Amino acid sequence: MFERFTQGARAVVKGAVVHAGRLGADAVDEGHLLLALFDQEGTRGSFALASLGAADRRESVERALEEARRRGGMSRADSDALAGLGIDLTEIVSRVEEAHGVGAMAGVGAGAGVGGAKGRGRWGGGVPFSREAKDTLSASLRMAIGRRHRSIGDEHLLLALASRGGVVAEILADHGVTVASVDRVLHGTPGEGRAAS
Repeated sequence: MFERFTQGARAVVKGAVVHAGRLGADAVDEGHLLLALFDQEGTRGSFALASLGAADRRESVERALEEARRRGGMSRADSDALAGLGIDLTEIVSRVEEAHGVGAMAGVGAGAGVGGAKGRGRWGGGVPFSREAKDTLSASLRMAIGRRHRSIGDEHLLLALASRGGVVAEILADHGVTVASVDRVLHGTPGEGRAAS
């Protein structure tokens, strides 16, 4: 599949590996892919992020990703589901950090990423990709095929991240980046929903 990636999409994948290494993660996760998308310039994905105002809010995105790591990769939907069972995720994080230090649930060095899943397998050598990151790469292929594009660009990676649900999709939506908004900016058409999940 990597041979179908444009130069920009390949740069995102390689950049995600760099971000994972810099953050001390044992696996590349969706958050690392998102950070690498923000590093791009002159690509369709960077154009979409800039047009939607998200490019200027990178620090906010990074804070949201860090907060999600502190929560062990739990999304707001996860937190709400736990709250429905009478479990306060904020209290759990506080107690764990009290006992084990700030960021103890982040999983750095333990293989957990934003999604909290340990990576299995490597793509192109080096740091392995988490199951969620690999699923995002596969979803980007489906995004490209669904739009009848021959190659996979960084815009397809952005669309895949926005469509899959979970922490990264929540963070993107909080910053105005959804499948519909990206499609509108790039193609002048409404999004195709969550078909790439």
